[in-house]
Amino acid sequence: MREFENPDHWDVAARHYEKTAHPFTARYAETAVARISLGSDSHVLDIAAGTGALALAAARTGAKVLATDFSPGMVARIAAAGHPNVEAKTMDGQDLALPDGGFDAVFSIFGVIMFPDWRKGLAEMARVTRPGGHGIVATWQQRGAATFLLLGDIRRKLFPGRDGMEMPEAVGVLSDPGNFAREMILAGYRDPRIEPVTHDYELDVGALDDPDTLFGMSPDWTSLNDGEKAEVITEVRQMAGERSVLPIPSTALIVVAQR
Repeated sequence: MREFENPDHWDVAARHYEKTAHPFTARYAETAVARISLGSDSHVLDIAAGTGALALAAARTGAKVLATDFSPGMVARIAAAGHPNVEAKTMDGQDLALPDGGFDAVFSIFGVIMFPDWRKGLAEMARVTRPGGHGIVATWQQRGAATFLLLGDIRRKLFPGRDGMEMPEAVGVLSDPGNFAREMILAGYRDPRIEPVTHDYELDVGALDDPDTLFGMSPDWTSLNDGEKAEVITEVRQMAGERSVLPIPSTALIVVAQR
């Protein structure tokens, strides 16, 4: 089992994720929510919800949202937000304990792409989407995003020939829009519309004094020794120069499809 497939990994990461990744992924979540019409009569499902960036964005439209994740730690963070329109449950997105066609919109923002059987995850999304409803998925177009993308680039520069973090299979397949559209259709959706969305992750250079807060979730970091980590930090500081914030452009593909 790879680290990102283990719910225990995400349980440990939940509080850190909420402070660092959540504000960044929320920007893509808000873009995704804006692509369809939601209101107080809408029933929304968020699969692999993390700490709830999409669920909370959808709930602000008045929609009733069920947020699911296989990590109890992540689910606990969503519940702690206390939004009256959001219910949070621990659930495997590859085998949803939910009836067919129960949701007007089913989202997975950088979630289903992490599944071991991501095609089953897409099929489950389609199964629980009502006819005429929408499935919305976001995936990274490059080798990840934000600090993961930066760290991978630096590793390849400083330590050429060394294996880096293995990307989930779906990221490679779905980074091509044609493949992405085809897989959504095979899962049970129709008329997929795909667009690239780019936001800058703003790396606080001051946080390099405690680099585990920036890079600690990545095997590309934890596999380095202390000397190699110091080389990476030096490289990041040189890239930043006199700036206090280093922008890292990160591109996602967002697909909206009908059931």
